[in-house]
Amino acid sequence: MNLFKKLSLLCLVAFVCTAWQGKAQSNDERLQNIKAALPQIDQIFKEYAQKNHYPAFVYGLVLDGKLIHSGNIGYANLQKKIPANNQTDFRIASMSKSVTAMAILKLRDEGKLKLDDPAYLYVPELKSQHLPTKDAPAITIRNLLTHSAGFPEDNPWGDRQLAISDAAMLNMFKKGISFSNNPSTAYEYSNMGFAILGYIIKKVSGKSYQKYTQEHIFKPLGMSHTYWEYNEVPADKLAHGYRWLKEEWVEQPLLHDGAYGAMGGLITTIDDFAKYVAFHQSVWPASDGPEKGPIKRSSVREMQQPWQFSGLNANYRYPTGRKTVMTNAYGYGLSHALDGEGRRSVGHSGGLPGFGSNWRILQDYGLGVISFSNLTYAGTGYFNVQVLDTLVALAKLKPHPIPVTPILKQRVNELKALLPSWKNAESTGIFAENFFLDYFEESLSSEAKAIFEKAGVIKGLKEIKPENNLRGTFTLEGENANIEVSFTLTPENPALIQEYHIKLVGK
Repeated sequence: MNLFKKLSLLCLVAFVCTAWQGKAQSNDERLQNIKAALPQIDQIFKEYAQKNHYPAFVYGLVLDGKLIHSGNIGYANLQKKIPANNQTDFRIASMSKSVTAMAILKLRDEGKLKLDDPAYLYVPELKSQHLPTKDAPAITIRNLLTHSAGFPEDNPWGDRQLAISDAAMLNMFKKGISFSNNPSTAYEYSNMGFAILGYIIKKVSGKSYQKYTQEHIFKPLGMSHTYWEYNEVPADKLAHGYRWLKEEWVEQPLLHDGAYGAMGGLITTIDDFAKYVAFHQSVWPASDGPEKGPIKRSSVREMQQPWQFSGLNANYRYPTGRKTVMTNAYGYGLSHALDGEGRRSVGHSGGLPGFGSNWRILQDYGLGVISFSNLTYAGTGYFNVQVLDTLVALAKLKPHPIPVTPILKQRVNELKALLPSWKNAESTGIFAENFFLDYFEESLSSEAKAIFEKAGVIKGLKEIKPENNLRGTFTLEGENANIEVSFTLTPENPALIQEYHIKLVGK
């Protein structure tokens, strides 16, 4: 049995145990638990790199906004035997897309464009396109951000367009684009769409997307070793790209930066990109704190939302072997996943001739992983999922707790005081106008009394579990069994109880 299979069995046991633990973890406990698991994680990375013939493989783990661990395997430059490390600059391909999306949202926040603007307002050559049907809507900036513009999937053709000029791209549009779908009807991955976004950044800001992102995203985040053009990277820091052909590595030519760079040309280090990942982590949970990033936290959360459905896997299996449903969607330059356990994540993969990369964060856990390789289309995406899943299980990580709002806590105490008799409930003023039309006091009382009788002597309130600001459950600890009460509040101010359920649960 190999290391990962052994870890999978251990993780499955840890996951089941963790699911029943209710005590919140301290930050120190989280960090120490992860550090204890790092030797196994490093071994997983090493085995994966060897198995897949990676010339180099570098990686980093980001917890609660800090790069807490990194590792490196192999060579950035095989000919000169230059080892890869945290400061090695790798081309990260389509991981660039979220940076382009962030620049667009910054311009939107400044009132310089709207996401539902027709793209032809900024790229006039798009206005004369022959769309599939006469009733097709115009392509919007939002379509470009979410791969719903109707362009055909263009890997690997798009990868070879990286260095073309703006003029060459616009001439292509003048000749006419072929569409696979009408805009706003389907998801289909398009590098062309993000190349257009790069041009829109230039038209709106008056600067190239390269200069705009350097000034307004990378510099504020302290990313001083991040580039668009490989000629600007110090020679001893640049990762060279390779293919594995006939049992040997063959170096691949690096493409220069150009109009298509906005879709996949970024070059960066683990140390630098960890700062970008940390910023994405910092927006969760939402808070009243001061804004510290290059764009508003709310705009980053907007980027991470599932705007365009892209797939469903009803038989997804985590590396531990447990089966779940997995839905996939696309945000703004970010892929989004949500499983049947309610665990959500965002990130993006990247692949070009000579390179493969991926980053992914579990927003509710404050945990992220980054991995870069200099092998053509190195598949690190599912591997990163494996690493995250293993760490959550081995370190017994729990999602960020949802705070109990004052109104939720108030309604818990008021509702608890009424149970089980419901005496004079209508006169309390805590129920919405629909409540006693949908529930009847006599039935509520008889149901609650029967449940309380089975539960035995009530020892007190055991816990409150908020689902959000206005919905949650609370558990009463009984001598024989526990009682769970769930309720939902209205959008009124003050919020009133509109829905209620009660049931007996095990201790």
